[in-house]
Amino acid sequence: MTGPRLLVALRPREETAEVLATQLPGIPWQYTRDGTPEDWQSAEAMLLGSVERDLGDRDVRNLPMLRFIQRLYTGMDGVDFGRFPETALLAGNVGAYAPFVAEHAVALALAAAREIPRSGTLVAEGTLRPPPVQRLLWGRTAVILGYGEIGRAIAERLAGFGTRVLGLNRSGRMAPGCSGMFPADRLAVAVAEGDFVFDTRPLTRSTEGTIDASVLAAMRTDAVFVNVGRAGTVQESALYDHLRGHPDFRAALDVWWDEDYVNVRIGHRFPFSTLPNFVGTPHSAGFGPGVEAYVLERAALNLRRFFAGEKPRHIIDRAEYTRR
Repeated sequence: MTGPRLLVALRPREETAEVLATQLPGIPWQYTRDGTPEDWQSAEAMLLGSVERDLGDRDVRNLPMLRFIQRLYTGMDGVDFGRFPETALLAGNVGAYAPFVAEHAVALALAAAREIPRSGTLVAEGTLRPPPVQRLLWGRTAVILGYGEIGRAIAERLAGFGTRVLGLNRSGRMAPGCSGMFPADRLAVAVAEGDFVFDTRPLTRSTEGTIDASVLAAMRTDAVFVNVGRAGTVQESALYDHLRGHPDFRAALDVWWDEDYVNVRIGHRFPFSTLPNFVGTPHSAGFGPGVEAYVLERAALNLRRFFAGEKPRHIIDRAEYTRR
């Protein structure tokens, strides 16, 4: 049987061919947009971007040899697992975006804490004094929810500001870079400790909607909340109401509850951008020069493990994501 061993469900780009040639020499591959399921009977693995945008309506459920799907992106929420063989393993590209998302998270924290948007308005108006009310990272405490690859990268960057770091993970076991760790079931206790609260958690059954009105109420009234994980970990209406009712509280988001990648639009149920204590960016933390090649290389390295007969890293449990 001849044909590709690897299917690539991505938009064609120069970096893809270069990275695959370097990391997977001798592995024949093909873009899914260039063929049909009849051509792919020999495919053993897939490099997947967006199911809707990059795979489209192509049906790969019955490919007899497809055993591994490596996603280019970190998160697996929103992926329709029914589009793939039930026996195929799936892996997220865990940690691939950590340096870039961490940098963006700190930028958002500073923008909110230092009131950078309002400062720009004052400059445009020609107003010198009084300056906006400033918050400092120096000498303060940051709580990082989801102390994984991105969480550790944030902690490394906060160390340069003299910020005390606490973390939250599933087990509560200590990890490098933080002064203390909370288990996931002590979320409200953890957030109460933070002048800054960073949410980097994936969206799973156990994290969905956990930042609700009661957890927001447990945060300090002048806390800065930054979300670079998934919007669905936060109850949208609860956050909007909390921002309106607590003017000293600040929020900075890079992730949204309604992200339409086909039409490249953000859907808004609430006018967050009209609030003076809010800063937002359009899920852009993972963009920058050299990012695409770096992320592709990380994904290709896990594919190389698969093709070498080794167990790929970061295999997900579908049950953590599949709706009941």
